[in-house]
Amino acid sequence: MHKVLLDTSFFIRLLNPTDNLHQNAKEYFKHFLQKEIEMYCSTISVAEYCVRGHINELPLREVRILPFNFFHAIDAGKFAKIAYVQKESKQLPNRAVVLNDIKLFAQAHFEKDISHFVTSDGECSKIYNSIKVETEISFEIINITNSLSSTLGELPFD
Repeated sequence: MHKVLLDTSFFIRLLNPTDNLHQNAKEYFKHFLQKEIEMYCSTISVAEYCVRGHINELPLREVRILPFNFFHAIDAGKFAKIAYVQKESKQLPNRAVVLNDIKLFAQAHFEKDISHFVTSDGECSKIYNSIKVETEISFEIINITNSLSSTLGELPFD
């Protein structure tokens, strides 16, 4: 694991102590810090988080901000086209294709050092998998509904 892009859903879980995935989010965040894995937060996630949260709540000292740019937009268009075709052919569920997820995937794909997209949104995995069937994607998804130890195959000893 080199660098990770953290999804909005990750921040929501991390910053809400009453959320049922809060402990998992904390374990991943602590692991990334301890292993010096660079964490990125997209400007897209900042916008999504600020719908109900405040910018000052985000751990901006520990993450790098990744602006959505021209090259990300090109990949997002390619990924969205695949997702919409899959949705029309009923290979994706009749859930609205979330363009922000696709934009985040495009960022993670274009930024070659980003090896993982960290989320708690299982539905975005369906979009990811449908895109991956049609084209190369340069990152993997980590879903924090799975504990850190089960994802990495390590036991937590601290």
